Amino acid sequence: MQRIDRALCVDLDGTLLRSDLLYESLLTLLASNPLYVFLLPFWLLRGKAALKREIASRVRLPVEHLPYDERVLELLRTTKQRPRVLCSASDQELVEAIAGHLGVFDEVMASDGLRNLAGRQKAEALNTRFGAGHYDYMGNASVDLHVWKHAGGAYVVNAGASLATAAARNTTVHGHWPAKGGGLRSWIKALRIYQWAKNLLVLVPLLTAHRFFDLPSVLDAAIAFIAFGLCASGVYLLNDLLDLAPDRQHARKRKRPFAAGDLPLLHGLFAAPLLTLAGFALALWTSPAFALVLAIYYAMTLAYSFVLKRIVMIDVVMLAALYTVRIIGGAMAIGAALSFWLLAFSMFIFLSLALVKRYTELAAMASSGKQKAIGRGYDVSDLPLIQSLGAAAGYIGILVFALYINSPDSLEIYSNPRILWLLCPVLLYWISRVWIIAHRGDMHDDPIVFAARDRVSRIVALISILIVAAATTTW
Repeated sequence: MQRIDRALCVDLDGTLLRSDLLYESLLTLLASNPLYVFLLPFWLLRGKAALKREIASRVRLPVEHLPYDERVLELLRTTKQRPRVLCSASDQELVEAIAGHLGVFDEVMASDGLRNLAGRQKAEALNTRFGAGHYDYMGNASVDLHVWKHAGGAYVVNAGASLATAAARNTTVHGHWPAKGGGLRSWIKALRIYQWAKNLLVLVPLLTAHRFFDLPSVLDAAIAFIAFGLCASGVYLLNDLLDLAPDRQHARKRKRPFAAGDLPLLHGLFAAPLLTLAGFALALWTSPAFALVLAIYYAMTLAYSFVLKRIVMIDVVMLAALYTVRIIGGAMAIGAALSFWLLAFSMFIFLSLALVKRYTELAAMASSGKQKAIGRGYDVSDLPLIQSLGAAAGYIGILVFALYINSPDSLEIYSNPRILWLLCPVLLYWISRVWIIAHRGDMHDDPIVFAARDRVSRIVALISILIVAAATTTW
């Protein structure tokens, strides 16, 4: 039976916090300035505690939005009759900020820039402070076994049965709370497999070049689709890791696996480059030209993630360009010539959809009473202007398509190009409907995902395919 006079010492990373402050602070630092990556090895040469201190001195974490484990907090709130100690290997400055925010701790013990308070060193510190056997310890990792050897009792949090069994060999286990979340479902969500629908744009040149019955071209386009998907998933992981703070303040994005603490940040740091390398391996196998386009796409996404998404209007132009680059990649993969008309149409249509995305985010901010989008350069007063610009871009895109119908390029490809005029009212209806839905607040955060899931959009796509087929057919 546990004694109430023993101190309750609680680990932070992975226990009270469903994350790790070292990686949280590191990612916040790199998001503010990626060039800090070159200083990290020099800081680490002075020891892990010194590395943590250097990082902590340069960042401010929004501790009120970190993913805390409610089970641990509930125990701390209902255990006021004995000392409650937050004992962590993270840096003292960050740990004290968390303790001050939560208001449930009587004392803080943490790394101080010289000593890394983990494993044996944590055990020694707790034994010196309270005496062996005079404290209960709550932890989550095998390194905590060094502490449990001297503790009067143990709580095993966010860990499997094997660690709880190992802890029981050293002391009495008062509680075992397995990890919540994680697993395959969380990884599928983190990789955003559903977002691969955007990469279907690489198939557009296959269709416009009328090579959808050419098996080698179909195979190359399929490989290009997978390569873009792997590379995009790597980018999504990196973007989520760099956007932890703003994501946690967003009504929907706070449920993303890394923001919610369902997946370890370290796993994401390894998975992101591995996925990207796999995508580039497939790209090189397809063709050097396609690999170059994929490299340009990746460089653009990095520039967007680190800097450009915070700059007004440049962010939406970049989003439109990223959609268009997928079409260029599809053309390079199958060796098809790029069409000026297709690129012009794509840029304007995708600019309209990028503005829909920003409009939807700002509208959600306005409905929650906020005036400025976090991590963006917009505020809610920009909503009418964004709506006007977005609708105009969409209509200009359709105008480009209308001009293409009577162009020499169209006459060369289509047997009955005049039938393509039927596409104009269909496209005008669709882009107008998208903006009406956005104006009413019913739009998904990503309009491309909305189009893939929306029944009316799928019907519009089918009608468009039938019209193109009729224009191609010799009557």
